[in-house]
Amino acid sequence: MNNFLKTLIILTLLSSSMSWAKPNIVILATGGTIAASGESSTSSAYSSGVATVDELINAVPAINKIANIQGEQISNIGSQAINDKIWLKLANRVNTLLKKDSVDGVVITHGTDTLESTAYFLNLTVRNNKPIVVVGAMRSGSSLSADGPLNIYNAVSVAINKNSFNKGVLVVMNDEIHSAREVAKMNTSLVNAFASPNTGRIGTVYYGKVNYYTQSTKRNTINSEFNIENITSLPRVDIIYAHAQDTDIFVKAAVNAGAKGIIHAGMGNGNIYPLTLKALAKASKNGVIIARTSRVGSGRTNLHEEVNDTKYGFIVTDNLNPQKARILLMLGLTKTNNKEKLQQMFFEY
Repeated sequence: MNNFLKTLIILTLLSSSMSWAKPNIVILATGGTIAASGESSTSSAYSSGVATVDELINAVPAINKIANIQGEQISNIGSQAINDKIWLKLANRVNTLLKKDSVDGVVITHGTDTLESTAYFLNLTVRNNKPIVVVGAMRSGSSLSADGPLNIYNAVSVAINKNSFNKGVLVVMNDEIHSAREVAKMNTSLVNAFASPNTGRIGTVYYGKVNYYTQSTKRNTINSEFNIENITSLPRVDIIYAHAQDTDIFVKAAVNAGAKGIIHAGMGNGNIYPLTLKALAKASKNGVIIARTSRVGSGRTNLHEEVNDTKYGFIVTDNLNPQKARILLMLGLTKTNNKEKLQQMFFEY
C-alpha cells in the first residue's frame, strides 16, 4: 500500500470519527411544572420542582443519542418564586459555562409563570453567541400526555443546531421556537400557551427537526452592553397596573419603598388616569424613572401621543410588555440615570 493511499484511509477514518462526535450540552434546572409531580395523572393539581435535573435527563433517554449531556441544579422552585438572586446566579453560570470550549450550548428548564422574564434577562446579560434555550412544560411529569419530555428533546435539538448560533436566547415550547424578547405566556393552562404576539415565532422544531424562518433584530447577548459579573443586586423597579377610576396610592407606595423606576402598564397606548398621572409626574420630577408601557398585550407604546412625555419626563418602552420592560429598566439603571440614554436602550433592546 503506497503512502498516498494510507494517508487517504487515515483522513477518511478521521473524518468519519469527527462526524460522529456529539456536541456537549449542559442542562441547568430551576424547577417549575416541567419538574413537577401530582397525585393523579388526570388531575391538574401538582407540586412544582419535585424532580431533580438528573431525573429530568433520565426521563428523556433519546437526548443522549444526539448530545453529551451534563446536568446542574440551579434551584428547584415554582417559577412564581423566582427572584433577582436566582437570575444573577443563573446568568453568571451560563456565562461561565459558555466560555468553555468543551460546552457547545446550554438548555435551561424553567417554570412557565416567569419563563419569558428569565429568558429576556439572560438575553440581555449572557455575553456569548452560543445557543441558549429556555424550555418549560404546561403539564406535570405525572400527567397524561405530559409535554415536558418532548419539549426537552426539542430544546436540546435546537441547542445543538448550527443555525441556533447568533440568535439570542431562544424559548422552545410546543414544537415552536421563539425569541426571548418577543415571547409571552398567553394562556394559563393550554399546551400552546406561549406565543410572540408582535412578531410571531421565529422557527419550529418537530421531533428534533429544526427550521428557522426569521430572527430578532434587537440587540442581545454578545451585542449587549450589560455586564452583571460584579453585580450582587438590581435597582428596585415596580410595575403599576392601570384601570378605570385609578388611584395614586400605588405610585406613592412605590416611591416610599425606594423604587428607582416605575413601569406604568397603561390603558391603550400607555394612557394614564389623571390622578395617577399627577403622582407619576411628581415622582419623575423627584428623580424616579417613569416608563410607560401598555396592559393590552401587544403593540407599541409611542412617544408623545395622548401623553406629553417630554413635559412629564417620561420614557416609553417600545413594544415590550410590562414584565420585560421592568427587566430592561433595572439593568439600564445599573448603567445610567440619564433619561435620554435609557430611552435609547428601549429602542435598541
